[in-house]
Amino acid sequence: MTTTGAGTPRTTDRTTTAPTTRADGVRRRISARVRILLWLLFVMAVAFASVAMTTRSFLLRDVDDRISGLLSQEAGEFANFEDRGFDPETGRPFTDPDRLLRVFLERQYADPDEELIGLVARRGGGPAQIIQPRDLPVALPLHRDADARRRIFASPDASGVLRRPEGEIRWAKVPVARHGGGDPEAAFVVAFHPEREVARVDEVFRVLLAISGVALLLTTGIGWAVAGRILQPVRLVRTAAAQLTEQDLTRRIPVRGHDDIAALAETFNAMLDRMERAFATQRQFVDDAGHELRTPITIVRGHLELMGDDPAEREETVRLVTDELDRMSRIVEDLLLLAKAERPDFVTPEPVQLAELTADVYVKARTLGERDWQLTGTADREAELDPQRITQAMVQLAQNAVQHTTTGETIRIGSRAQGSRIELYVADSGPGVRPQDRELIFERFRRGTSRRGSRGSGAGLGLSIVRAIAEGHGGRVRLHDTEGGGATFVLILEEART
Repeated sequence: MTTTGAGTPRTTDRTTTAPTTRADGVRRRISARVRILLWLLFVMAVAFASVAMTTRSFLLRDVDDRISGLLSQEAGEFANFEDRGFDPETGRPFTDPDRLLRVFLERQYADPDEELIGLVARRGGGPAQIIQPRDLPVALPLHRDADARRRIFASPDASGVLRRPEGEIRWAKVPVARHGGGDPEAAFVVAFHPEREVARVDEVFRVLLAISGVALLLTTGIGWAVAGRILQPVRLVRTAAAQLTEQDLTRRIPVRGHDDIAALAETFNAMLDRMERAFATQRQFVDDAGHELRTPITIVRGHLELMGDDPAEREETVRLVTDELDRMSRIVEDLLLLAKAERPDFVTPEPVQLAELTADVYVKARTLGERDWQLTGTADREAELDPQRITQAMVQLAQNAVQHTTTGETIRIGSRAQGSRIELYVADSGPGVRPQDRELIFERFRRGTSRRGSRGSGAGLGLSIVRAIAEGHGGRVRLHDTEGGGATFVLILEEART
């Protein structure tokens, strides 16, 4: 039935797409374990069949070679007897083909599937035969098949294959020429019936097929178990991936062995580590931003709400709001910098002359405050590092030293190298850092239990940035007391970048 309603196309679409959806679902439900097993069985079946067929081919070829050798041997023996044999009654060479064939056949013993026959031409019919009286395990022996004897005797070939409904015959013929020349009047025929030999080959072939079938069954069981064991880590990966959420990234895959599956588990665990760090960085960024930006936003909103019409008051409010907005901007920039520290391109190392870099830092730091700035040493060597990030870290340390010293106090800047280790340092002569605060001050928004001075107005991110830059270079930051009082911050780049 055909309709023109608006709902008809939608009905037709559902009807035609449903089988495809079901087919796709069936394909998706075939597990990797089943696919591996099916491919294994296919390959094994092809291999077993190939082995069986090849074995049968070799055996049939061997049968063919043995029959051909037997036929050649028997024909050769008769030809030799015809040339060199003597009639035992006369002691002379044979002159009668009939006598020749009878004497030769009396001295022969045929194999179980072999017939030795002498054929003598006669007028008005097929050739007369001289045979060894014996039974053969075949349906129709050659000596009872007159038509087959006549065809072989009349054939111009010395050997051939005679195919009959009763069974195939492989034969060889040696003609016996009429004494003194002329057409042949007799022939020696050796015939072989290969049915039993072929049957034995087929039996071996069937046995091989049976063994292959049993082997396939064993392979199915063993392959199922082995595939399940090998794919167990993959299933764990799938299960872990399905259970992962932004709130729970702690699951890990147990690693066993040293194969590709173990490498997959290690790679997946490393990916989870990176994801966990990324989510932690993201959450920390959001928490830190919300925590630190809440106060300046509140201050800005409060001043704007209380701002009156007095020009002086408005000017003071604008100054305070601008100052808070600048502080918010610095906080956001510092937080973004710390968030980028987790990225692989956070630092871009390049060959840098340490002496030149140290001198540049010294020149830039002198503008931060009226202090007794001293360049106490430079490392005269080249290193692989990011000059912009290292300069940023050293200037931050110099700014930190300025905040915790007074006018005229000494701040020393320098660099040194010891083997594969590079150190860049900033040493001040301020009040120093208490032992309980030496790890705390490198955390975000933390300044320790007691500040070293009262001039700092930052958000407590400076030393966190310094540590992030050092770790980005594969190094660390060390803090120790300055001789004579104060604190010395050292950027240590291990093994390094030279």
